[in-house]
Amino acid sequence: MDIIQMDINLIDEDTDQPRYQFDEQSLQELITSIEELGLLSPIKVRKTDNGRYKIIYGNRRYKACIALGKPTIPCIVSTMTNEMDIYLEQIAENLTREGFSPIEEAEAFHKLLNNEKFSSSVKFLASKLSKPESYIKNKCELLKFSSAVKKRIVSGTAIRKDVLTEDQLLPIKDLPMELRDPLALIFARDEMPVSDVKKIAKLFKDPDISASTKEKLLFKNGPGLLETWSVRQNNKAERAKPAQPAEPKKKAAPLQAEQQSVQQPMEQLSVEQQEQPQVGVMDNLPNQTASLAANADSVDSAVVSAAQPAAANVTEAAAPVTALAALANAEAEADLDGMPPVLAQLQQLMTTLEAAGAPPLAKALESMETEARDTFLQDVDKLIVHLQHQLLEWNQHKE
Repeated sequence: MDIIQMDINLIDEDTDQPRYQFDEQSLQELITSIEELGLLSPIKVRKTDNGRYKIIYGNRRYKACIALGKPTIPCIVSTMTNEMDIYLEQIAENLTREGFSPIEEAEAFHKLLNNEKFSSSVKFLASKLSKPESYIKNKCELLKFSSAVKKRIVSGTAIRKDVLTEDQLLPIKDLPMELRDPLALIFARDEMPVSDVKKIAKLFKDPDISASTKEKLLFKNGPGLLETWSVRQNNKAERAKPAQPAEPKKKAAPLQAEQQSVQQPMEQLSVEQQEQPQVGVMDNLPNQTASLAANADSVDSAVVSAAQPAAANVTEAAAPVTALAALANAEAEADLDGMPPVLAQLQQLMTTLEAAGAPPLAKALESMETEARDTFLQDVDKLIVHLQHQLLEWNQHKE
C-alpha cells in the first residue's frame, strides 16, 4: 500500500461521512501532537471525477494539518468505487477512533438500513463489521429519543452528571415518549446507575399502575423513584406470603374502640398545643411534625386492624407518588362523605399541620436557615405521603 505526499489543496472533506462531531479540545491536542511529532498515520482518499480527491477517513488529521498550514499531507489513495464498501470502511475506521459518538454510529447504521442507495440488512452489517446483530439494533434504538436526550449520549459506561450512556437508555427504550424522555433526563441529572435504571424501568412498565399515576411519578427524582419501586416490591412480597392460620375467635372489639385508639392521640396533640400558647411558630414546628408522625403511626395501626378481614379481596394499592402528585391524585379521586370514621381521622390529621401559606408559619419558614428549613419540609412531605397512602387504601376498601 503506497503512501504519497499529496497537495492538501487537492483534497476535499466528505460531507456524507458518518462522523460529523469533533471535540475542539481533542482536535487541539491532535494539532499539538502533529506539530511536535509529525503526522504518524496517513489519511485515506479516493479520486473523484473532477480530478480531485475526497477523504475516506482521516478528517481530524486533515483539519489539524490545515490548521498548521501544512502544504502537503501523507495519503493512501484507494481504488474503491462502491459506495457501500466506502461507507462501511468509514464506519469501521471510526469505530477504532476516539470520539465517534453512539448517535453518529446509530445514524450511520440507520442510513445503511433505510437509504435506497444502500438497502442493507442488520445481518449483513453485523457480518461486515464483525459485530453481533444486537449491537446494530441497540444502536438504532437510540434514535427513538428526543434531541434533548440524544445530545447527552456519550460513549463508554462511566456514569456522569448530565450525560447518558447507552446502557442507561436501553431499559426505557420501549416506553411511550411522554415517559421515556423525562425519565432519561432524570437519570442524567441524578447520575442513576444502570442497576437502578432497570428497576425504575420495571416500575413504569407495570401494567397494574395507571397512566395517570405514572405521569405523577415523574415529579419524583431518581432516588425517589427507586424508593417507590422498593416499597412496591416489598408490598408485593408481603401479599404473596401464605395466609397465617386463623386464631381462636375472640369477641370483636367495637368500631368505637378502633376510633378511640385514633382519637386519643389527636386529643392529646390538641391539649399539648393548648398548653403551649407562648411558644413561637419556629420553636413548635419540629414538635408539631413529630407529634403528627406519631399519630400517623397510630392511624396506620388502626387502618391495618380495621381493613384486615377484607384484605384478601383488595387489589394492589396505587404506587406512592410525590407529596404534590399524591395530594393531587387524592383530591381528584377521594370523596370523603360517607367514608369510615377512621378515614375521617386521617383527613383531620392531614389538616392539623398549619397551612404553609399562613402568615405566622410562612414568616417562621423564611427565618429558618436553609438546611433546617429543607429538612423540616422534607419531613412534612414524607408525612403527607404516608397519610395519603392510607387515605387511598381506605378509598379502595369503600369502593
